[in-house]
Amino acid sequence: MASKNKAVATPVQELTADKITALYLQYCLENGKRPESVYLFSKINGFAEKDFYQYFASLEAIEKQVFVSFHNMAAGLITQSEEAAAGGFRENLLTYYYTFFEILAANRSYVVFALKGEKNRLDSLLKLKELRNYFKWFIGSISAGYLKSQNERLRNAQLEALKEGAWIQLLVTLKFWLDDESAGFEKTDLFIEKSIRATFDLFEVTPLESVIDFGKFIFKESMR
Repeated sequence: MASKNKAVATPVQELTADKITALYLQYCLENGKRPESVYLFSKINGFAEKDFYQYFASLEAIEKQVFVSFHNMAAGLITQSEEAAAGGFRENLLTYYYTFFEILAANRSYVVFALKGEKNRLDSLLKLKELRNYFKWFIGSISAGYLKSQNERLRNAQLEALKEGAWIQLLVTLKFWLDDESAGFEKTDLFIEKSIRATFDLFEVTPLESVIDFGKFIFKESMR
């Protein structure tokens, strides 16, 4: 007979990757730490350790997949939108940013726990490793036709630079959002608008007013 003071795990009725992920996030947020092992995590949640490995190779794999799932939600909403089909690279990228960061905001407690809780910044970046691959592929898909070079080798080099630059921009925006204390993260919205406008102005070699405007915004925020 189980002791009244000892918690008894409630068996999971239907185990899926999404269910395991939800249980993992719940554990981290309720306990303020990661599970010590797959064995203990599985036992606490009432399923066999071997069943865990049908979906994930490790607890670290869940952490990487969480951010991929956030990206997939944002990208999926865009690709299914009729407006996105008619929009250009700039418009779709801007929509992606707003959607992605809305999803992050809905899960901010976990995102802060996962990324700001690490003393080693490299550990935080490793959790975004899979996201980087998915994001770069997404940039390649929504930027189709944007690069006009007739030389295929040059165009491929430009595309790779574009994807890497977009990834760095996303990391910078993510760092800004993590530190943003404004109501409704309105400063992040402004950051997104100005940074993307400045980036495309540089690509298109248009007047630098927007670049200067973005630079002033960054300077102002860094001095706070």
